[in-house]
Amino acid sequence: MRIKRALLSVSDKAGLVELGRALAGYGIELVSTGGTAAALREAGLEVRDVADLTGFPEMMDGRVKTLHPKVHGGLLAVRDDPAHVAAMEAHAIAPIDLVVVNLYPFEATVMRGASRDEIIENIDIGGPGMVRSAAKNHAFVTIVTDPADYGALLGELSARGGATSLAFRKAMAAKAFAATASYDSMISQWFAFADQQQLFPDMLAINGKAPVILRYGENPHQQAALYTPAGPHGTGIAQARQLQGKELSYNNLSDADAALELCAEFRGGDPAVVIVKHANPCGVAQAASLIEAWEAALQCDSVSAFGGIVCVNTKLDGPTAEAIASIFTEVVIAPSVSEEARAVFARKKNLRLLVTGDLPDPRRGGLTVKPITGGLLVQTRDNGTISAADLKVVTDRAPSEQELKDCLFAWIVARHVKSNAIVYAKDGATAGIGAGQMNRRDSSRIAATKAAEAAEKYDWAQSRTVGSAVASDAFFPFADGLLAAAEAGATAVIQPGGSIRDDEVIEAANKAGLAMVFTGMRHFRH
Repeated sequence: MRIKRALLSVSDKAGLVELGRALAGYGIELVSTGGTAAALREAGLEVRDVADLTGFPEMMDGRVKTLHPKVHGGLLAVRDDPAHVAAMEAHAIAPIDLVVVNLYPFEATVMRGASRDEIIENIDIGGPGMVRSAAKNHAFVTIVTDPADYGALLGELSARGGATSLAFRKAMAAKAFAATASYDSMISQWFAFADQQQLFPDMLAINGKAPVILRYGENPHQQAALYTPAGPHGTGIAQARQLQGKELSYNNLSDADAALELCAEFRGGDPAVVIVKHANPCGVAQAASLIEAWEAALQCDSVSAFGGIVCVNTKLDGPTAEAIASIFTEVVIAPSVSEEARAVFARKKNLRLLVTGDLPDPRRGGLTVKPITGGLLVQTRDNGTISAADLKVVTDRAPSEQELKDCLFAWIVARHVKSNAIVYAKDGATAGIGAGQMNRRDSSRIAATKAAEAAEKYDWAQSRTVGSAVASDAFFPFADGLLAAAEAGATAVIQPGGSIRDDEVIEAANKAGLAMVFTGMRHFRH
């Protein structure tokens, strides 16, 4: 389809003048509105006003300008239908062959904290109407909604002597419908969540943009892609900048997200290191220096750390990078990286190095979405937190100051371990982690076994679980899980409480000389 007339109306003026000049070079008539027409004229281009095309002036502060039969008739007419052609001739409707439109900056307006009235004014009506009309009639009309596609459009015109192919028009139409769908979803989300405080609206619009096609999914026979949210969103692993290494896989991204979420719990605190394997932490520590935190985290489970994901909460230095590079590591994540550390990792060509610039707020709100067969499970993020003041001492003995610190540290880690979760911690480091078991007793014993293996490997006099605090992500339904922790040498326990057998568990703790506190909050992670 040869292009003879183009309608241009854009909020984003990037590349507009260059596009206008190129179109004019093909003898294409330019029709435009408001600021777009002004920008083209300022560049010396001849432009016809939409008001001249329709015979009606722009009115109502620009709310009404393209909502007119001479615009939409020119876009929607089926050019090889005699009845449509006759209607165009009878009503002096000129065909429009190309539409270049991008929409009012609704997202940017919301993000800068504009007033409600200004946000409403930045809901585009005419733009999406023209986009949809042109996209529907892609058999005859070319629609371009993204300045990034101007080059592709001009390439088509160059290759086809001022015309576009059906394949190109179909591709642009698909992208156009996705653009208006995403735009409308942002508006619906703003109305629901921000304007009307609806946590679960009747219709939930979910969107994503700019897919990164991954090599495969969890397994090689699965296909996968990464989408980032369209509209306001926080900073996370999807926004991290990759400095080196192979492309990230589906599993890399999943594990890296788990590592970053846990590491964010320590943002602004002492240097911390998190090691994750298969979405579960296998070593976590805080210390006076990053290298000390790395050593303590690695000692928790050095076997599982092989091929794992490492995240730190502060600038990654050279000595810590050397230590991390001494074992096989898939991904390293940090807010920033020193030049010395970059040089160290440069020797590991396949290691993926990600810089986040900041750590996400672990207490941020929002929703999480999980697909199930035939539906979506939606819930608020698990951003609940407890402090020492929230704890209830339920045993005869209260925890010491150090036991209390270890309890709170173990509790932070436990909320990021798959249920049933048991975490032993001592002196700001995990001593043993039991994850994903069908009962809490087995999780307790697995964690203790890993700690015993570490003691043997590093030739310690005793396991680090001796004198440790143990955290359970949910209540102990029976005393056996707690007794397994006591057998491993734990002296303090932190758990939600709330079991019908709490009295039995408390009695067992008292007999074992344990100090135990209840949080009143659980952290299942499935």
